[in-house]
Amino acid sequence: MATVSKALILAAGLGTRMLPATKAVPKEMLPIVDRPLIQYAVEEAVAAGIGHVIFVIAEGKEAIREHFGSNTRADAHVAEKGDSELLEIVRRPAGLARFDWAFQDQPKGIAHAVACARQYLEGEPFALIFPDDLILSHRSCVAQMVDAYNETRGSVIAVHEVPREDIPQYGIVDPADGGNPARLRGVVEKPRIEDAPSQLGIVGRYILSETIFEHIDRIPPGKNGELQITDALMSQIAAGEVVSGLRYEGQRYDTGRPLGYLVAQVAAAMARPDMARPARERLAAVLGEGI
Repeated sequence: MATVSKALILAAGLGTRMLPATKAVPKEMLPIVDRPLIQYAVEEAVAAGIGHVIFVIAEGKEAIREHFGSNTRADAHVAEKGDSELLEIVRRPAGLARFDWAFQDQPKGIAHAVACARQYLEGEPFALIFPDDLILSHRSCVAQMVDAYNETRGSVIAVHEVPREDIPQYGIVDPADGGNPARLRGVVEKPRIEDAPSQLGIVGRYILSETIFEHIDRIPPGKNGELQITDALMSQIAAGEVVSGLRYEGQRYDTGRPLGYLVAQVAAAMARPDMARPARERLAAVLGEGI
């Protein structure tokens, strides 16, 4: 029985919604408290028992590779200072997992980005993670999805209930029943409110089954010549394969927009035992001033 032992993290995007902050700094390297956003994604995968992480990056994303590397300037500087506690923190990212790297030279859609890492993943199930979606939960969201994959033996999409007025901003799933995970009849990309089959919107976490590359090969390019992963999942459904939606436990924050990023910062700080009380006190003071 195939197990989920690899995760693919997509980090090739331009981060245009966060300009000018992302003009020279990869959006995935923007800090959430004291760790870059992409480290949260890796730690979520590692907490699910995954030991091999593949990144899809593009030109200008070299800082991500350096962050998960060893023998950097920061390593050498902290080692020279003799601060063993800080040195452990600085070296931790490099030891989280085995890392490999693939490159997407043009923005041709999510399925195209996935296909760029085909050599590392073909023939086995894997987790697909969008680091823009920060998910804070008692148990790793990816771990919850691995459990769902082990139960269903098919692709799994993370979903959460979205406000009715936000439906046109999401991919919306069509569940066949009220189970969790629930087998899906289809996926509709950004439907009109009156056409939506449910209020369950897709979040940036998937488990893709071992046939996914066969279906990426079958789908035609869509708008702007892009290949979309939802089309590949629909191809799996049309072929009679199991694709399920999982309503995960946890809170999702969209860090790809300034307000969502700000809220994620606060939520992450409040989830830290070493920071929650002082953060609450200082935020209360700021809010009390009417700012």
